[in-house]
Amino acid sequence: MAKEARKRLGDLLVELGIISKAELEEALARQRKTRERLGEALVSLGYVTEGELLRVFSSQLGIPQVHLSGYSPDAQLVRLVPRELAERYQAVPFQRDGDVLYVAFLDPLDVFAIEDLERVTGLKVKPYLASSADFFNAIARLYSGEAEGEGEKREKREESRPPEAMDESSPAARFVTETLQRAARLRASDVHIEPFSDGAQVRFRIDGRCRREHTLPFHLWNMVVVRIKILANMDIAERRRPQDGRMSFHVDDREIDVRVSALPTIHGEKIVLRLLDSRAGLKTIDELGFSDHNYELFLRMIRQPHGIVLLTGPTGSGKTTTLYAALQYLRSDEVNITTIEDPVEYEIPGINQVQVNERAGLTFAAGLRSLLRQDPDILMVGEIRDQETAEIAIRAALTGHLVLSTLHTNDAVGAVYRLVDMGVPPYLIAASLNGVVAQRLVRRVCSECAETYAPEAGELKLLRQAGMDVAELTRGRGCPTCGGTGYLGRIAVHEVLYLDEALRQAISEGAKRDELYRMARERGMTTLWEDALAKAVRGLTTVEEVLQEIAGDQGG
Repeated sequence: MAKEARKRLGDLLVELGIISKAELEEALARQRKTRERLGEALVSLGYVTEGELLRVFSSQLGIPQVHLSGYSPDAQLVRLVPRELAERYQAVPFQRDGDVLYVAFLDPLDVFAIEDLERVTGLKVKPYLASSADFFNAIARLYSGEAEGEGEKREKREESRPPEAMDESSPAARFVTETLQRAARLRASDVHIEPFSDGAQVRFRIDGRCRREHTLPFHLWNMVVVRIKILANMDIAERRRPQDGRMSFHVDDREIDVRVSALPTIHGEKIVLRLLDSRAGLKTIDELGFSDHNYELFLRMIRQPHGIVLLTGPTGSGKTTTLYAALQYLRSDEVNITTIEDPVEYEIPGINQVQVNERAGLTFAAGLRSLLRQDPDILMVGEIRDQETAEIAIRAALTGHLVLSTLHTNDAVGAVYRLVDMGVPPYLIAASLNGVVAQRLVRRVCSECAETYAPEAGELKLLRQAGMDVAELTRGRGCPTCGGTGYLGRIAVHEVLYLDEALRQAISEGAKRDELYRMARERGMTTLWEDALAKAVRGLTTVEEVLQEIAGDQGG
């Protein structure tokens, strides 16, 4: 009967034109092999999204949806529906009203489950629909064992390899899968799973900002950590040392590469998963948001046959994306391009990419020395971290190679003095450096809910100080598309320092930072602050966002 109900769901999806008959047959064939629900099979194959299934259930079948995060665990409900039954039927009781029991299902058409629950509880079951992530989080909260003592909780946290973590249909496995899929669909760059004294929390980083998604009891957190470490080929028995791993998954016809980092904390291992979408990650130079002036300067730097081009900025400012865009622009059959990175974030066809492996002795410096024996024309070094790497890169630039790399400095001029601090003589910097691009990312105004408004007094003052005077600005009202934030995606802002002969001479003679900054400004260098405000005037971002991200970098 449950099987017939699932077939009816498939037929309904076909009738609504959401899937084809061939796609239904393929999903049914997968269902027979994997024993997953039909909806799961369709989502796994990429023929529907979970959101589409929820809309079909709600609008076409009249089954209401419930957000379980708004309901607290109830011991009476636990006694009514034991955990074994809840997991077997994938059903969570969340409220009782007299002889009616309100139950959230992943499959509200499973009449066998409804009948069994009515027989066991002696109550009339009213089915509701819950999303997968919401459902598994609720299972964990409801059956978390609120009456356990601290000793029992500690025992559960210390389990080294819960057998549930190995089971593909276990709550931990399902939670990991659903969390990663949801993170990818929300465009999250990172997922943080963090243990604290009273439980664990899951946060997504979206457009540079973290937001809480779930809370987990310790026993489920422990299984989730083990599940992730198994998938990432990490040592599940090692919990006292940092570890790194890698895995991948598919969502909506996309393959997402995941870099996994485990770090011991006082409450257990914190897991961070970085999501790398190869389809979305690689951009062209035209897509990077350069102003016309900065675009021409950047092309002039990378078109030179030799020299160093540096990208600067904090972690997460898009430096690697810009480097990859430059490599794609320079790529051809006539040049040999090799990179050394930590990690290799995206694979670029036609380019030799090397992964740093410090345990094996393959550091940036050692790798760069080896690369120079490989007859390269263009080298990309993921980061210049020390004097040795800096000196080898400069030597490569002076002997006819184009070298692209990154530094951690706040602005473009600061890169010169960071190299000096590393012990590189100023005359070598002057002779080898083509230019520097400082970069930040600011959130982009959501195009779906963008509206214009008259600038406030403080905004007008800032804009006039930068030589800009406008009658209206743009901001997002907040809508379902952007999650109510008013922002969707991010855009880069730049500060480009191109070295001409006068600037090279000043560096070689040991010019002070303020003097070099003044000379660069006289030659038309636009600061990060000015470029960001110009993008706010164009309606791409907001003055508020510029103040939050660039406020500390307004001067030289």
